[in-house]
Amino acid sequence: MKRFHVHVGVTDIDKSITFYSSLFGSDPTIVKADYAKWMLDDPRINFAISMREDAAKGIEHVGLQVEDKTELEEVYGRLRAADRPVLEEGATTCCYAQSEKSWIADPDGVVWEAFLTDGESTTYGGNPDLHQLASADAASSACCAPQLTPAKTSCC
Repeated sequence: MKRFHVHVGVTDIDKSITFYSSLFGSDPTIVKADYAKWMLDDPRINFAISMREDAAKGIEHVGLQVEDKTELEEVYGRLRAADRPVLEEGATTCCYAQSEKSWIADPDGVVWEAFLTDGESTTYGGNPDLHQLASADAASSACCAPQLTPAKTSCC
């Protein structure tokens, strides 16, 4: 069964943890100095927040988290069929977790990830460079989402 994922950039991690804990009626599953995550069953969502200097404020990216490799291959097939560039990142560290993931941007630049988490990490992780996914009308900056930048041109 798949789980919807939303990641939101925040300006005050403590205030946001208090707010979302009240909203969801549940404390976060994971809390770090710059990150918190709720793994909720009702609604079935992986909701994360992070506070970083270079992170966007508000919704950073959305995604589908799967439970096994079979589901991951199914979702990867859908990404490839979506007629948009896909970055198959593979095994990576992101948001204090070990995952396998791919990224895609919709026609308006909304960044989506499809991923399978298979372990924890003591570090936050990095951001892949996904300039090949970007188009002139699609750009985003996000926590563990790829940094989408406009396609390079011969001009400055």
